[in-house]
Amino acid sequence: MTIVKHELKQGVKAFAIWTFAIGFLLAVSIVLFPEMKEQMAQAGNMFASMGSFTAAFGMDRLDFSVYKGYYAVECANVLGMGGAFFSSLIAVGILSKEERDKTAEFLLTHPVSRVRILNEKLSSLVIRVLLMNLLIFAMSLGMTELIGEQIFWKEIILLHLAFTLMQLELTGICFGISAFMTRGSLGVGLGLAAIMYFLNIISNLADSVSFLKYVTPFGYCEGGDIVNDGLDAIKILIGLTFGALGIAAAYGKYTRKDIRA
Repeated sequence: MTIVKHELKQGVKAFAIWTFAIGFLLAVSIVLFPEMKEQMAQAGNMFASMGSFTAAFGMDRLDFSVYKGYYAVECANVLGMGGAFFSSLIAVGILSKEERDKTAEFLLTHPVSRVRILNEKLSSLVIRVLLMNLLIFAMSLGMTELIGEQIFWKEIILLHLAFTLMQLELTGICFGISAFMTRGSLGVGLGLAAIMYFLNIISNLADSVSFLKYVTPFGYCEGGDIVNDGLDAIKILIGLTFGALGIAAAYGKYTRKDIRA
C-alpha cells in the first residue's frame, strides 16, 4: 500500500481544492433555492416554451419550483461537470507523470512489479473519487436540512450514484490513456470530459443522434430521467464497460511499455 499512500499524499492538495470548490458551488445553489422558488416557477414556464434548448439540457421533464427538480438540474451542472473534470485530470497523468517528472527509474528499480504499481495507482484514484463523492453527498444532505427542505432519499441517492459511476468510467478511460502517454497532458483529460458533456447535449437535440447517449457517461446522468424513471442499467453497463476497457488497455500497455527514465 506504499504507492497508494504516496499517491494520496501527493494529490491531497488537488483533492481538497476540487472537493471544496464543487461542494461550495453546490451548497450555494442549495441555499439559494428558498429565495428563488417563485422565480424558478416562472423560469420553468419560460424554459418549457424554448423547445430544443430545454431538451438539450434535460430540463423539459422537471419542475424547477419543486426542490427535487431544482436539485436535479443544479446537481447535474455542478457535480456533473466538476466531478468529470476532477476524475479525468487525476487519472490522465497518473502513469505518464513518472516519465515526465523523471521518477520512473526510482520507482521501477524497487522490488515491485508493474502490475502492483498499476493496482495501487488505480486504487488511489478510486479512493479519491469515492471519498470526494461521499463528502459532497454528506454536505448536500446537511445543506438540505439547513434550508428546511425534505430529503428525497431515493432520487438523491440515485443522482449521486449516477455521477459517481460516471466519474469512475472517466477515471478508467483516462487511466488507459495515461499508459500511452509519455509526458502527460491535463488538456487531454479536460478535453475528454468536455467532449462527453457536449455529446450528451447534441444527443438531446436530435433523435437521429440519440445513440450518442450510449457513448457518453453523461447519458445516464440526466436529472430528469433519473428523477422520473430511475437509472438506466443498460447505459450504465455500457459505460462501465468502456471504463473497464480503458483499465485493461492500461495494464496491457504499461506492463510491456519501454519506460524512459
